[in-house]
Amino acid sequence: MTNKFAHLLVIPSLFIAFASFAENTTPPADQVSISADTQLAQLKDNIGIFEKNVEIIHGNRRIKADRLEVHKREDLGDNKQLLVATGSPAYFEEKQTDGTVMSASADEVRYDVAKRYLTLVGNAQVTQAGQKINAKSITYDMDQQLISAEKGASSSDRVHTILVPVDSKEDKSKGQP
Repeated sequence: MTNKFAHLLVIPSLFIAFASFAENTTPPADQVSISADTQLAQLKDNIGIFEKNVEIIHGNRRIKADRLEVHKREDLGDNKQLLVATGSPAYFEEKQTDGTVMSASADEVRYDVAKRYLTLVGNAQVTQAGQKINAKSITYDMDQQLISAEKGASSSDRVHTILVPVDSKEDKSKGQP
């Protein structure tokens, strides 16, 4: 099989793996559903590009954006995928094992699937477990539960954290869109 022929098979298989489901249908936890107004592929670079009204659902994770790039490369680890969502803002949310929802938004949201690592750039915000963090940029190692937030280098705005009392009677599934 020639190298060009192999590349022609990789991207269609990526789209098959990310096939969209009908509205109001939840995909099984191991499948990914991506819906958008347009879908493109850069075969040479193994990048799928989804634009306008993008929504991706993968198990307990959901991303909404104006544009989503799915990078599939050998150097990205076992899952080999990096999702780059942009928007005004782009949203990421994940339902936690305790039933609460962690939500994040920024102008650019990067999610390394293998490392479970979020990088939020531009008007970044994370809401989880009664805390709300706003900053220019936020990185979040989801496995280690480690968040790092920074203000912009030329900005007078500082990192802002709000601690909200959690009412045990409140619906734990509520998060941010």
